[in-house]
Amino acid sequence: MSKFVRTDSSIKRLVDNSFKAIERGAYETPNSFTHDAMSIRRAVKSCPHAPIITEIKFSSPSQGKIREKTLPAEIATMMVNAGATGLSVLTQPYLFDGSIEYLAAIRKVVSVPLLMKDITVSTIQIDAGKKVGADCILLIKTVFDRDLAEGSIEKFAEYAAGKGLQVLVEVHTEREFAVVLKARHDLVGINNRNLDNVDVDIANTERLLNKHGKGKSLIISESGIGKPADIQYLRKSGADAFLVGTSIMETGNIGAKVAELYNAL
Repeated sequence: MSKFVRTDSSIKRLVDNSFKAIERGAYETPNSFTHDAMSIRRAVKSCPHAPIITEIKFSSPSQGKIREKTLPAEIATMMVNAGATGLSVLTQPYLFDGSIEYLAAIRKVVSVPLLMKDITVSTIQIDAGKKVGADCILLIKTVFDRDLAEGSIEKFAEYAAGKGLQVLVEVHTEREFAVVLKARHDLVGINNRNLDNVDVDIANTERLLNKHGKGKSLIISESGIGKPADIQYLRKSGADAFLVGTSIMETGNIGAKVAELYNAL
């Protein structure tokens, strides 16, 4: 099934790339890894400092190339040794320079929860993540609200759960957040980036939590986090954990940057 959407909208451009990647076989892999599932919630709750989910990505649509592509397993090991509670691994080849093979390589060398970070539009991607050892997959609510995926967010979440995978549901508006809280999703990511114009406002997490609270969901604040003060502000706003990518990947000393953020709390 081809579902390309030719438009200038950022989110639809990302969706278009996911379908292109699927059609070109980007999620077909000979690698396979079986392990006991690792809980992001448990890892966050047991973290003695700031629960940082560090992200391995070499490019992004908003910034272009962030870092020269090097061995992702080595980067992952540095991050974990410096305190990372979990790892987010970009598996989208277009615009992010990611690969399902990166996740496979990282799974072999670290013992923390792994989030498969992608624009998920098909169960083909979920199957690939499970095969190479992901613990969690990302579902972006906007994608499903605009009917851009091959099914509903409820069906995708149920499919992933049936595979033994956790689901991080990502929102970026008050309306999306209210709906997701009502559905009682266990893991909710608040993206501080507007997915249509890619502007970042770290106060988005505070606005959404002030408006709706968080119920029993574990809240992960995403995007725009670069210094200990950001972590401290977001924790006071009610965030439970923090997903940090660009500010770590663009630094000259990844381990030192992760340690700095980890020790913010």
